[in-house]
Amino acid sequence: MSEDQDDDYEVGYGKPPKNGMFKKGQSGNPKGRQKRVKNFKTELKDVLGSKVTVTVNGKPKLVSTVEAALMRLKDKALKGDARALSILLSYAEQNSNSSENSSRERGLSKLEQELFDRSGLFDQTGDTDGAGND
Repeated sequence: MSEDQDDDYEVGYGKPPKNGMFKKGQSGNPKGRQKRVKNFKTELKDVLGSKVTVTVNGKPKLVSTVEAALMRLKDKALKGDARALSILLSYAEQNSNSSENSSRERGLSKLEQELFDRSGLFDQTGDTDGAGND
């Protein structure tokens, strides 16, 4: 078997046969190192940020996945789905609480603050039925 190869090259420990060696310019790992697996947070961000096409008033519109989900939730709530309405109102309350804090930082006018306080929709006790101001 060694007679078939060149006589000046001896096969042995640390000296593989010529036919088993990589050719010049050829990598031993042509595909390279595997990419890192994305974590759940990154995957979720990618999925929710991707664009989808929805039909609004008979016309296709490109919106984010989150916006499409909120539109769908709104439609279900308007059709009478109590659970969808509850979820939508809880999102609205969370958003109004954060916007309330930011509006207080920038300063509401006295009239705006009084109207907001009288509405009783979002009082500090968490009671959202407005019945506490009788």
